[in-house]
Amino acid sequence: MGGRSGLGEFEQLVLLVVIRLDDEAFAPEIADALEREVDRGVTRGALYSTLNRLESKGLLAWDPERPDPERGGHARRRFAVTAEGLAALRDRRSTLLTLWDGIEDVIDGEAR
Repeated sequence: MGGRSGLGEFEQLVLLVVIRLDDEAFAPEIADALEREVDRGVTRGALYSTLNRLESKGLLAWDPERPDPERGGHARRRFAVTAEGLAALRDRRSTLLTLWDGIEDVIDGEAR
C-alpha cells in the first residue's frame, strides 16, 4: 500500500477494535469497545458512516447473520478486517513508529 495508508484516526481505531472483537464485531459491540477501551463515545451515525466508508475502501467486509425473530427478522452484520485493511494498518503502524523513533526523551519530559 505504498507510502500513505489513507486511514484517519477514527478509521484506524474502528479497524483495531474489529480485530480485537473478532467474531463479536457487530456495530453495537464496536461502539461499546470504543467507549470502554479508548474512552471515545461515538454516535450511531458516525459509526455506521465510518463502517460503510471502510467497506467502500475495501478495508472492511461484513457477513450477515441469520435473521433473528427477536430483531424483527433483521440480520446483524458481523464485520471483519480484510487483507487490504490489515495492510493499511501495518502501513500506518510503520509510519507512526518511524515518527515516534528518537523522540522518547522529549515525550517523557527529558531535555534534548
